[in-house]
Amino acid sequence: QLVESGGGLVQAGGSLRLSCAASGRTFSSWHMGWFRQASGKEREFVAVIRWSGGSTFYADFVKGRFTISGDKAKNAVYLQMNSLKPEDTAVYYCGADSGSRSILSAFSQTGSYNYWGQGTLVTVSS
Repeated sequence: QLVESGGGLVQAGGSLRLSCAASGRTFSSWHMGWFRQASGKEREFVAVIRWSGGSTFYADFVKGRFTISGDKAKNAVYLQMNSLKPEDTAVYYCGADSGSRSILSAFSQTGSYNYWGQGTLVTVSS
């Protein structure tokens, strides 16, 4: 089970830190991703972290603004979001993928993820 938290209302230029707590199993050899879905749009990839080694990969539109990290002891993944823009407004989802693909960009597709959280809403006002 994955449970996201940390969403809310923030002004443009502000920051939020999202958390994704995993329970029921450990994801030590998995990949953990953050996706988002704006109203009326498809779910899109934001970032992914490889639990083993900590390698990360980001969507171009968040590079330099968002940082994904993980805490193995807490079985949790985080998304630090800085310099938020109104277009970042969306429901943010955490996902877990059991695949072992070597290229991190391969984890940018929703179809391969085994588990999803319920999402947390981020609203950025202008």
